Amino acid sequence: MPEWVDILRLLHVVGATVLFGTGAGIAFFMVMAHRTRNSSLIAHVAGTVVVADTLFTATAVVLQPVTGYLLAREIGWSLTEAWIALSLLLYVLTGLFWLPVVAIQIRLRNLAHVAAINNEVLPPAYFRLYRIWFLCGFPAFFAVIGILWLMLVKPSFAFF
Repeated sequence: MPEWVDILRLLHVVGATVLFGTGAGIAFFMVMAHRTRNSSLIAHVAGTVVVADTLFTATAVVLQPVTGYLLAREIGWSLTEAWIALSLLLYVLTGLFWLPVVAIQIRLRNLAHVAAINNEVLPPAYFRLYRIWFLCGFPAFFAVIGILWLMLVKPSFAFF
């Protein structure tokens, strides 16, 4: 195999690591900030999280399918192979949860910022949004774990 395939494989693995690591890190820091109920701290952490999602997660989200497609083409895997097709479905599922989460993080940041400026407690809307944010993380997390497993094991199975 050409050397550039190894570079593609490395980029694909780094992208997967960034997606998983950034997602896990964001979740950890948001949960820890939320637990303080300190609106200034939450606004700051949520602001950092929004930047991290924009810089790291969004970049990896775009590059993963590109490197994955190029690898599959070069290695000779069909995109209709069950493990690849399931990986792609899980990737879409992850995105369906990630996009609202990004919007919610922005709203959480803004609500916390307003509460901090006005020296008020966090409003009920903040807590409703946080619960949605928190619950969206589970299917996205397990979908990414599933994708990683499929990429490592490449199981042989058929959908039909």
